[in-house]
Amino acid sequence: MTTHHIEDVGGDDLAAGPEAELAVEPHSGFLAEAAGWLRDLLVPADRVAAVRRVLDVGSGPGAASCELARVFPRAEVVAVDRSPSQLVRARTRAAALGLTGRLSTRPAEQPEEFGALGPADLVWTGNVCRHLGDQQAAVTSLASALRPGGLLAVCERGLPPRFLPRDIGIGRPGLQARLDAALEDRFAERRARLPGATSVVEDWPRLMAAAGLVPAGTRTFLIDLPAPLGPAARGYLRARLARLLAEIGDRLDLADRLTVEQLLDGDACTGILWRPDAFYLRAVTVHTARLCAGRRA
Repeated sequence: MTTHHIEDVGGDDLAAGPEAELAVEPHSGFLAEAAGWLRDLLVPADRVAAVRRVLDVGSGPGAASCELARVFPRAEVVAVDRSPSQLVRARTRAAALGLTGRLSTRPAEQPEEFGALGPADLVWTGNVCRHLGDQQAAVTSLASALRPGGLLAVCERGLPPRFLPRDIGIGRPGLQARLDAALEDRFAERRARLPGATSVVEDWPRLMAAAGLVPAGTRTFLIDLPAPLGPAARGYLRARLARLLAEIGDRLDLADRLTVEQLLDGDACTGILWRPDAFYLRAVTVHTARLCAGRRA
């Protein structure tokens, strides 16, 4: 399992390592809203205490794990990731929020390991399945961790972020559209090389139904941070652009590479750290399905 987190939407898997930490603040409102929606789907308001165990598969630094622990105050939350350093960050975050003793961590890397993580009342996974060769097998393995009546929440795709106007006054207009296209091309090539890569229609409710679950609803959440952005969001965007240049710079023409370099210039007024027109807008989609009581996936 590659380390990918809630901020990785579209064909974009740029938020990893330190960028994952920087991404937490711009996405914190979405995580709180999504966790509340899952609570309302899973149990009546007077039975929240009945949720005793939650898995966050592909947890990264534990932002979603900690939000789920807040929403389900009687639940043990298990942050699951392949990266030991991300699991350390998840434990550190939990300690800072007073959640020590309620959040534990566990390493896992392959779909066949997911079923061994259960049983759980809720399984949340953010942008993990699309980085595994057989997405249906990954969903089926996640479903196998559910208790009867439990809920699987799969955050996949949505709309890629926008954070600059079409014409930014430097380079050719339409830079972000070209960056998105390059990211999608790179993602498609990498996905084709994954072990056991299998082509499926990425209809997540259908994939969940094929795993023996009953689709329970899909919802798209809007993250809308208008200009002018605060320092945390600007720091995240600068880190994102730097990693983007390293990952797909060879796919860009010289003019676009130079434009991205100008955006990264920390001292220039045209840089992302100082531009008054920088904003952050994206849509994140979460698909859910339930394991019927009395039935195991």
